[in-house]
Amino acid sequence: MSKRERWSALLELLAAEGRIDVEEAAGTLEVSSATIRRDLDELAEQQMLVRTRGGAIAHGVSYELPLRYKSSRRAPEKQRIAAAVADLVGDREVVGLNGGTTTTEVARVLALRFGGGPREDGEAAAAAPTLTVVTNALNIAAELAVRPQIKTVSTGGVARPTTYELVGPLTSGVLNEVVLDAAVLGVDGVDAQLGVMAHHEDEAGVSRRLAERANRVIVATDSSKLGRRAFARICGLDRVDILVTDVNISAETSAELADAGVKVIAV
Repeated sequence: MSKRERWSALLELLAAEGRIDVEEAAGTLEVSSATIRRDLDELAEQQMLVRTRGGAIAHGVSYELPLRYKSSRRAPEKQRIAAAVADLVGDREVVGLNGGTTTTEVARVLALRFGGGPREDGEAAAAAPTLTVVTNALNIAAELAVRPQIKTVSTGGVARPTTYELVGPLTSGVLNEVVLDAAVLGVDGVDAQLGVMAHHEDEAGVSRRLAERANRVIVATDSSKLGRRAFARICGLDRVDILVTDVNISAETSAELADAGVKVIAV
């Protein structure tokens, strides 16, 4: 197991439990206690956790795993979800994407389906764009910018280091001037009563604005987020048209979403 893989696993344990015990982590990852101690020390230096005697704890009550360490979590499910979401996007449409691992996978599928080959430096697109993507995620914009047939619009704003999302008044200023065929939203929680949610109010605000500017709203999330609440509300289920998730969604949750008028696609 590489260091990056160990760090990802340790941060996942921290996100799930709120604490890490050196000996337990060493047994789980099948490495020495000394290796775990070094990993925790290095992660503490990056302010990813707080070292304690015998282990580590999260910085706060609500711990968010940074995007670069979340990319391997539920990867097969997210890739299937992304492919299903891309099937809902038509030629020449304008699509809004917020940040996150699932929407990043959606962007990659869209790049393959609509983007043509990567553009050489200085080479202009030969034809009108087959797709326009509006995003506040720096990583998504960077991946799509080299695709000659995709028009990529990046909002302004202040970058959040954990998610690469741009937030703030500058972001809203751009979104106020665009009209979207569809908004594809990655979320941190879906609740039958409260709707869809995010961990941070500034990111929730951007996602809410994307939903307001869109003709249809597609929520793309794995089943671990269903029935979970997060700090900041994005919108109610009455604003969501389609939810794309994995086959581990429970029959009860699927029925609750259907009763709220949301079409559920489980892949």
